[in-house]
Order: sequence, then C-alpha cells, then structure tokens
Amino acid sequence: MLMNYNLIMPHAVYSGENALEKIENILQKHDAGHVLLFTDKGIRESGLLEIVLKEVRKAGSRYDILDELQPEPDYEMVQKLAEQSGRLQADMIIGCGGGSVMDTAKLAGLLAGTDYTVQDLMEAPSLADRRMPVIMIPTTAGTGAEATPNAIVSVPENEMKFGIVNESMIADYVILDARMVQKMPRKIAAATGVDALAHCLECFIGKKANPFSDMFALEGLDLILNHIEKACDDPDAMEDKNCMQIAAFYGGLAITASGTTAVHALSYPLGGKYHIAHGIANAILLVPVMRFNEPVCRGRLAAVYERCCHDEKRTCRTEEEKSAWVIRRLEEIVRHLDIPISLRGLGVLESDLEDLVRVGMQTQRLLMNNPRVLTEEDARRLYREVM
Repeated sequence: MLMNYNLIMPHAVYSGENALEKIENILQKHDAGHVLLFTDKGIRESGLLEIVLKEVRKAGSRYDILDELQPEPDYEMVQKLAEQSGRLQADMIIGCGGGSVMDTAKLAGLLAGTDYTVQDLMEAPSLADRRMPVIMIPTTAGTGAEATPNAIVSVPENEMKFGIVNESMIADYVILDARMVQKMPRKIAAATGVDALAHCLECFIGKKANPFSDMFALEGLDLILNHIEKACDDPDAMEDKNCMQIAAFYGGLAITASGTTAVHALSYPLGGKYHIAHGIANAILLVPVMRFNEPVCRGRLAAVYERCCHDEKRTCRTEEEKSAWVIRRLEEIVRHLDIPISLRGLGVLESDLEDLVRVGMQTQRLLMNNPRVLTEEDARRLYREVM
C-alpha cells in the first residue's frame, strides 16, 4: 500500500548571478507600491540591505524597514513587530536575513491587520491565512526557512523554542543570490551550513522520509558534503557558496515534505535556555545522535555514501563501512569548521541535565520521526556524552 505524502513549494525561486534583479519585476507584477522589509541591524550595517533596496527603488516602490529583531526572538518580540507591520499597511513583505528574520516576516504575513496573536498560533497554528505576498531573501546558507511553512519562536518562560507550522507561510518568492552570503563570517557560515546538513540528513533517515523528501535531501547532502568547507573557508568561492544556498533551500523543502528528528529535538532546549546558536547546538548533537540511530538506518546512510562520495577509489564495500564513512565525514566537517563538539564553555551545567532531558523529551513532534525510539535514558546519555 502506498504512503500518502505531499510537497508544498514557493511559487517561484530565482538563483544564480544577480538573481536579486528579479525584485523589480515581482513588485511591479503585484503592483506593490508599499513594501515592508524585515531585516536586522547587522544586515543593514553590512551594506547587504542596500543591494535589495536598490532593486525596490527601481520598481518605484516606497518602503519601511523593521530591523529591531534580535537573534532567536521570543514570541513577544515577534508579536510586537507583527502589530507594527499591520499599522504600516504595506502591499508586500520582504524578509532579508537569517532564519529568525525570515520566520518573523512569515508570521507577519499571517498576522498583519488581524486580531490573532503569535500565542494564538502556538495553540492553533492553522487559525490564520496569508495576508499579503512574501519574498524571502536568505543571507545565510543554512536554515532553509525560505522554503518551509515553519516559524520558530522562543518561549522564555518555558526555556524552550516552539515551532509554528502553517502552510500559508510558504513564501511566494525565494531569491538565492550568492552576493548575500559572500561576506558572511566563517563562524556563521559554518554553523548555518551544518544546520542545513542536519536538515538534509535527518529528513533522509526520518520515519516520514518519502520520494519527495529523498530527492531534495540527497541532492542537498551531495552539495553540502562536497562544498561546505570551501564555501566557508574561501570568501571568493562564489560557486561553492551558491551550491550551499541551493542545498539549504533543498533542506527546507525536505523539511516540508518530511521533517527533522532527534538532533533538532534535543537542540531546542540548548537554544531556549542557554541561547546557544541553533546551528552550533545541532552540530554538537549531530554525530552522537547519528551514532545512536545508525543501527536502524544503516542502509539509508549507505545510500548517502553512494550518492555523495565521489572519490576516484571508493574503498567502502559493505553497508556498515559506507555508513561509518558518512559519520566520519560529519566529524571531519565539524572539526574542520572549528565548531564546538561539546557543551564545555557554553554555560551548560551538569546540574541542568534533568531539565535538558525534560524539555528535550517534550518535542515529541520531532522525536516521533526519529528512526529509533529515543527514551528519557537515551536522551540523558546523549546529553552527558556532549557535556
């Protein structure tokens, strides 16, 4: 009996050299005389927003900029910006930034001018529908937020993050222009790149994996495993950076069709309580969780080897050898990119272990997709392993 599965995608995706030049046509097509730009102060100070504004001005549109967003925003901050966007009564939203910026822009696209709140959507995500068209322009190559119907907000009182999922948050347009990631600091490029790696790998081994998610997850893995180091190390490696942008987008599509697993579930309390960057938390947990899962997804990991290992003399013959190669490759990437491999020095205390386990185990939406059943004791052991 065939499974039921589906794939929801943005209306149009533009990539390659000078892809941002498509903005003028998009705004004119929608008669968008007033545009609302979501970004953050770092993007503005870097000069990246000016590349976008140049195209907005070409279209003859006036614009307002909302740049008060902090990294990993809580739901109250997102609500404040959504209310502000409603008062401005724009015709179109552009989200230009990393995952937090794009998630906030997506939520504003649902909430602007309504009586609904972010808290309402946390309780009933399908309450709201899209209020205006949205363009997503990622400035990192990692989160895949430009492709997903998901928005992550922090819930400080519970020391955790919460995912709101609503199909109306799928972007109308996505623009992947490598100029937007060319000058990204190596540390951020590394963390967000490994986040994309986790997305693709988790979606490929998860219980909800299907032909749609497999197609994008495998292609994303091939791009990441063969381009991530150069994309992070060399500021002028534009082809590699564009490959990472595309891979991150594919990771977002894979999430939409399948979903992440225990890596993301256990990383959420690390971001919620300790404010550890999402990509760093995933990178720390990626190898330990994959080792835990390996006995039940060995064949899938072997398939990753077959697709992604392009060495002229491939020496792995058995599924076990191929699976081990993939896990070693993950370790190589994390170490090469100088990402922490443990929680030491990140403020996590041994005495907080039980709280981490308790909060991590609450993310059943993701844990249920993990290929191997993960118990409280398993979570406790995995957290201890990275302390």
